[in-house]
Amino acid sequence: MKKLELWQRLWLLFTVIWVVVSGLNVATILALEEGARGKVVAPLVLLFAVPAAVYLLAWVWVAWRDRRR
Repeated sequence: MKKLELWQRLWLLFTVIWVVVSGLNVATILALEEGARGKVVAPLVLLFAVPAAVYLLAWVWVAWRDRRR
């Protein structure tokens, strides 16, 4: 099994924290708001989009930095 690089471990930590906090946000909206199905769409999209975007940006940055060396 390949060892993860530092940026991948930091991304994984960020993703876990992001998913827990966003999941709590979505759960709170669903539990406390009546008819809140429309309000949940944006936080649900961000739940998946932000970690993917951060991973893509970090991967591009590392590839660019390694290419300059």
